[in-house]
Amino acid sequence: IVFCAHLHVSLCHVADPEWASYTLGVFVCLSCSGLHRNIAQISKVKSILLDPWSSTEVEFMDSVGNNAAKAKYEQIVPAFYYRPTHKDCILLREQWIRAKYERKEFLCVERQEPYSAGYREGFLWKRGRDKGQYLSRKFILSEREGVLKYFNKHDAREPKTIMRINTLNATFQPTKIGTAHGLQITHLKDNSTRNIFVYQEDGKEMVDWFNAIRAARFHYMQVAFPGASTSELLPKLTRNYIKEGYMEKTGPKHTEGFKKRWFTLDDRRLMYFKDPLDAYARGEVFIGSRENSYTTLPGLPPNIQGYHWQFGITIVTPDRKFLLVCETEEDQKDWIAALQTVINRPMLPQEYAVEAYFKHKP
Repeated sequence: IVFCAHLHVSLCHVADPEWASYTLGVFVCLSCSGLHRNIAQISKVKSILLDPWSSTEVEFMDSVGNNAAKAKYEQIVPAFYYRPTHKDCILLREQWIRAKYERKEFLCVERQEPYSAGYREGFLWKRGRDKGQYLSRKFILSEREGVLKYFNKHDAREPKTIMRINTLNATFQPTKIGTAHGLQITHLKDNSTRNIFVYQEDGKEMVDWFNAIRAARFHYMQVAFPGASTSELLPKLTRNYIKEGYMEKTGPKHTEGFKKRWFTLDDRRLMYFKDPLDAYARGEVFIGSRENSYTTLPGLPPNIQGYHWQFGITIVTPDRKFLLVCETEEDQKDWIAALQTVINRPMLPQEYAVEAYFKHKP
């Protein structure tokens, strides 16, 4: 029995999926088939190509399919709720599958309260800034106040840190943090990026926090940008970094020795850290547009010394050149391509204000 699998795209946007849940009637990719096995009481999976199929099972798959299943299980997904694809971490994909088929969250608005209520309170394990150990901290997200805050002591009246929703970002970083549920939260403090690393043992709790942050950001932006459509706002709720990794860098005089640093390209901010889990960047570089005299070139200027790796990158800005070196040629090409995607994009009016701040930064 042969399915017309080429007519389908998996629910996580993989073309020509080779697996299917014959109890739900959906086609899934290999990776998601493993996640469906975690809810075996609801979803039973088979290989389209390798496993035997009864005529009854084939008829059921033909009668349902992904579009009908989406119409049934995704009836009222909130606009802000993050819909993962095959490129996202396992936690996001597993909780999306569980939310749809196990908890049936998108058939009943009341089941969405943990991330839709506009207020969320709970405890997360937060990485300490100095010693690096994770300690339990009380977090409160309040749309009404427009803040996410945490408290160093459970009975503390005043928060240790207040993060404004308008500068907040959250992105799952399981590899960097070293736990499958690791979330990196960033906000701007005095226009510099501050990192907070948190996790929770309960995967649902962690994804609920993530979507609660997205909900708060969405409702803030609806007020701040009343003319913007939902499709324009959604990409701005949270963002993954364009690229991260180690490079070597030298100072502004280009005579200092090169030092290995962890770099993060977050939209138009290229930040570098001594350690990937540092709370603050050692420095930030604004990456503008080609029209404003920003460019990136392979290689280094002649007579530059002191680097250990071989594959150089020169970032040219209106004020100075930044010299970086990658360990491999592949890294060099990837970084140049990532930087070019930013440079090729015209600057928005509000980005000129950020550029001006960087130029006059003390």
